[in-house]
Amino acid sequence: MSAHPLWYIARAVGIVAWILLCTSMLAGVTLTYRRAGSAPAMLDLHRYLSLLAVVFTIAHAVALVADGFVGYRFVQVLLPLASLWRPGPVGWGVLAMYLLLLVEGSSLLGRRLSRTKWRRLHNLSYPCFAAATIHFLSAGSEVVRWIPRWLAIAFGGVVVAMALWGAARAESRTRLPENVEQVGK
Repeated sequence: MSAHPLWYIARAVGIVAWILLCTSMLAGVTLTYRRAGSAPAMLDLHRYLSLLAVVFTIAHAVALVADGFVGYRFVQVLLPLASLWRPGPVGWGVLAMYLLLLVEGSSLLGRRLSRTKWRRLHNLSYPCFAAATIHFLSAGSEVVRWIPRWLAIAFGGVVVAMALWGAARAESRTRLPENVEQVGK
């Protein structure tokens, strides 16, 4: 084992945070399908996974600062491009963290926001997922291994496919009829 166990903990917690974000995204997209009877349980799962993703993301940042292997300070994990080590990839992670906090905040304030504002904020989950995936694939030393790469491709592909399918279904439900005779049929 290395003399830097917190470095391994930080990496592992970061990977778990990304997996939690992926599964929360899948649960959230599934909610757009509105299957009768499954919505309350799926909503609870989605909220739980999202909260865990936030907790693990914060734990990832704290563990990086606590380790000292790279020499992170809190300013480097809180400001995009402030890191001296791989500033671009780390910056994607910082951006993903802020987007995740905005999305989670929109959930916590859901009843106080208009439906339009809530949806706009909540739709930031898609760029959050993209930024987190870029960070996952480019920041850590495990990026050269095939398992994380294929994991990202598989999870990412499923999230994108489900989101596109859900968007197409939502658009077809809200599309206006082409002529007045179709109304009520």
